[in-house]
Amino acid sequence: MADQHVRRSGADYAVALANLLPYGPAWPRHPFGVMMQVIEGLAGYWGFVDARAADLLEQESDPRYTIELLPDWERNFGLPDPCFKSALTIDQRHQMLLFKMTLLGGQSRQFFIDMAAWLGYTITITEFAPFMAGISQVGDTRGEIGWNDYPGHHPEVTDFRWRIGGPEQRFYWQVHVHNAPLTWFRVSSGQSGVDPHLRIGYAQDLECLLRRWKPAHTDIVFDYSNLDTGDPMAGTP
Repeated sequence: MADQHVRRSGADYAVALANLLPYGPAWPRHPFGVMMQVIEGLAGYWGFVDARAADLLEQESDPRYTIELLPDWERNFGLPDPCFKSALTIDQRHQMLLFKMTLLGGQSRQFFIDMAAWLGYTITITEFAPFMAGISQVGDTRGEIGWNDYPGHHPEVTDFRWRIGGPEQRFYWQVHVHNAPLTWFRVSSGQSGVDPHLRIGYAQDLECLLRRWKPAHTDIVFDYSNLDTGDPMAGTP
């Protein structure tokens, strides 16, 4: 069981203060007497302070549950992130805070694939390299790198490892985005005859983060040509 602050109520402080008073006819302990009512009034403030201290120690000091100090936590870790334009819920803000606090970084394709999965996207990355005699091979090179490295994808839809092109192609990554954000028409906010029934948007947050954290020598080309439609009601409230 996790350590917790021992909360003391105003009544607990009233008992403690009353026990510190002298004894005698001039110090009656009658619960409805003036003296005890004054003590209870003073002790109530300390009960409030105690409860607030417990809130800070038990909740606000934990980034997974903080509410009141969430803006301070976010400011210390560079949040809100400019890659996220839309307003986020408290739960999403907690997730982003934990993501920034625990981010170890990386420049491998798997790091960016995992980062996209955290954002709710399924992506694969094709990394190109020039053909080099003595190292490269001819024939079907789709098994070396491509979408068939990931469950659910088949070799016939993968990219070939080697392609005809300039030597600068080694500096490009092709990011295949397999799902896109869906915005459905809502009666409360949509305008009939103006807003479409469904808007399929680009993964702007994903593109922003990938461009920010990509290896310095790499440029990214985003591919939306193989979107997975998935559940036809995805994105609905």
